[in-house]
Amino acid sequence: MQHLLHNIKNKFRGISVDMLYYRCAKVYRLCEFACLMNALTLVQPRLGPYLQEVGYERWSREYSEGRQYNIMTTNISECINVILLKERELPVTALAEEMRSLIQRWHYERRTEAEKCKARLTPSAETFDTVYTVLDGDENGVVDLQARTCSCRRFQLEQLPCAHAIIAIRHSKRDVYDFCSEYYNSSTWKVTYAGVVYPLPHQGDWVVPNEVHDVKVLSPDIRSVKGRRRKSRIPSVGENAQRHKCSRCCQLGHHRKTCQNPIPLHESHHSSSSQLHSSGPSQNV
Repeated sequence: MQHLLHNIKNKFRGISVDMLYYRCAKVYRLCEFACLMNALTLVQPRLGPYLQEVGYERWSREYSEGRQYNIMTTNISECINVILLKERELPVTALAEEMRSLIQRWHYERRTEAEKCKARLTPSAETFDTVYTVLDGDENGVVDLQARTCSCRRFQLEQLPCAHAIIAIRHSKRDVYDFCSEYYNSSTWKVTYAGVVYPLPHQGDWVVPNEVHDVKVLSPDIRSVKGRRRKSRIPSVGENAQRHKCSRCCQLGHHRKTCQNPIPLHESHHSSSSQLHSSGPSQNV
């Protein structure tokens, strides 16, 4: 959603549709989606056809055909790239060891957190609504407990009972937890990080088979470009790159550890001169 919003800002300059766009992307009902799409079209007539050409199923919850837990993203790779920014300059074996150590630490922290959970669902799933309004005017929910669906579409998209479904489940005297996806169970959470990431011995103690030792690993077939290799990520269209401010010289574009500017001495010299000037009369007295 965020990358598409950047493209919208770059293609249709001078408009501000952030709130309308996010609301349109996150609503569950078709009537709400259509109303917000009309509002977006009123702001920019060409925006409606543009979003339709992109495909509603690519960015809106209403037209999404998948579930929350079967969508592949690149978020984890982006996180690892940022964390291992300096380690990427190391040799391959040292880089692999840094990644193994990072994954080991992540598993330990999440396994420890999961072991503390005593509820049936994970903390994020346990916080569903406790105040329900089923008779909500012309948008009343029609719930099918056997198919686990609701006309508001929140039940089937999030795989957690919505407010309408909870009322229907309690009316049938059944357990609400039985209608939650197994992915939200605390037991599934614990099993996810139950595996152990073992440390590696010293490289001199490795036992490498001959068939592995004799394999020649060639460098990747890539075209090298002139100049210094880029280390930072290329910002998306419309994305504002964050600029660091040095706490040493107060300049933008670098931080204290990489600062090469001379320390300004005029301020400290001016303050010391002021102290000497103010102390003169007191000594004369």
